Amino acid sequence: MTRSPASPTAPVVFGIDIGTSSTKGVLVTPTGEIIAQAVREHEVQRPAPGHVEMDAETWWQELRDIAAELIDPQAHDVLAVGVSGMGPCTVLADADGTPTRPAILYGVDTRSTDQIAALNDRFGSDEILRLGGSRLSTQAAGPKIQWVRDNEPDVFERSTRLFMAASFLAHRLTGAYVLDHHSASQATPLYRADQQQWSREHWDQVAPGIEQPRLLWAGERAGEVTAAAAEQVPGLWEGTPVIAGSIDAWTEAVSVGGHHPGDLFLMYGTTFFLIATADRPMRSETMWGTAGAFCDTWNLAGGMATSGAITNWLRDLVSTGEDRADWAQLIAEAEASPPGAHGLLLLPYFAGERTPIQDPEARGVLAGLTVSHTRGDVYRAVLEATAFAVRHNLEALREAGIEVTRVVAAGGGTQGGLWTQIVSDVTGLTQVIPTTTIGASYGAAFLAVQMLADSPHAPVAPPRIEDWNPPARIEEPNPGAHRHYSQMYELYLELHRSTEVIQHSLAALQALSDR
Repeated sequence: MTRSPASPTAPVVFGIDIGTSSTKGVLVTPTGEIIAQAVREHEVQRPAPGHVEMDAETWWQELRDIAAELIDPQAHDVLAVGVSGMGPCTVLADADGTPTRPAILYGVDTRSTDQIAALNDRFGSDEILRLGGSRLSTQAAGPKIQWVRDNEPDVFERSTRLFMAASFLAHRLTGAYVLDHHSASQATPLYRADQQQWSREHWDQVAPGIEQPRLLWAGERAGEVTAAAAEQVPGLWEGTPVIAGSIDAWTEAVSVGGHHPGDLFLMYGTTFFLIATADRPMRSETMWGTAGAFCDTWNLAGGMATSGAITNWLRDLVSTGEDRADWAQLIAEAEASPPGAHGLLLLPYFAGERTPIQDPEARGVLAGLTVSHTRGDVYRAVLEATAFAVRHNLEALREAGIEVTRVVAAGGGTQGGLWTQIVSDVTGLTQVIPTTTIGASYGAAFLAVQMLADSPHAPVAPPRIEDWNPPARIEEPNPGAHRHYSQMYELYLELHRSTEVIQHSLAALQALSDR
């Protein structure tokens, strides 16, 4: 489409985010008012034990479908596009940007353990930590690139470009080959956090033949919508600016103003994510040290392999046929169960665990069951388990020198109140819950407006996230519940320690069974 200067349309910004279970789009005004939203659900593929993938072409198709649903060319003038996506994903592509294999997802994909060991031997684990801010884990993109090189040499030979979800969309829209600093810092060991640039030495040894993408910050302009993209995406004009974008958890933190030094952002979703922000580079033995979403900010982050995914599993488990258990009923039953779920304790390692234990062979454990326990007790134990895992991550952050002065929460799990109350009770922290919790697509739209406001002859006023998304409620911890949960938390840690060998043995048996 070619822009018509005389078109009597309302100015809007289009934000899009690729998530693990769905793609979400939002149309907002330059002052943050939500005009419309749309969602396209999708599923990951699990072609082998520990492998979690998606076809990146699905993301492009869903962007086009959502744009067609939300944008009316007769009513809307899209001023800019904000992009975001789950990550770090490893999308290898040819020189035209066509993927050469399915995208390998973030830490939920645990295939690269052999490559992690080999890269640690080659470069030195301590040196990787010193230069990149994190030890290698299944979260890092570098070992997954090495996995493709080791196991699919023909695919690697045809690959000349590296994308993640947001940069893949930016490329399809603009033709630009870029990656934001934050996403790059999760491609350990390819990025030097201390210098905020690619490490040529590590790149040449891990990803030879792959062209290095140009580095930008998340809200910087990647390029403009091309004529070819405008033909494919309904409602977008040729020449519309597009940001570089970033990983969804960081973009979601932007959407709630959770990126100031001292802030801790909690993302309640299919997986749970934590981001602590500092004004200096941070390193941790067990957490992920990264570049921030903005220049001159740094993060220590953590994430669970499962959280909300376990509630979905439980719902399916207690459902029969087409008669799926009702969410409201399950929550009401969990609310009727007291703190401690009548003596139930669960380890939420249903897909291994990321931080702080960094153990892909960890497995879930439910202890204390009797014939008197109800599904409401089990549901509450699941929520409490994720809260104990949050506390475990918080302790690791504090050990690394992070001082948390403010906690901001977002994500679908903040709705209803029970889950957030349990997390506050377990951790003893007060949480700020914002008005708008739709997530990273809204944060991407905010970054797009911020880009417009920073441009010459700015068409919009500089946005303030406090105006876009003010607090809706404050979740205060209950002192009595916190004392009880502190006792349960010690049992939680002991349950993991005492069953760790059994978890690993069962994981090995599961791998044999899957084969």
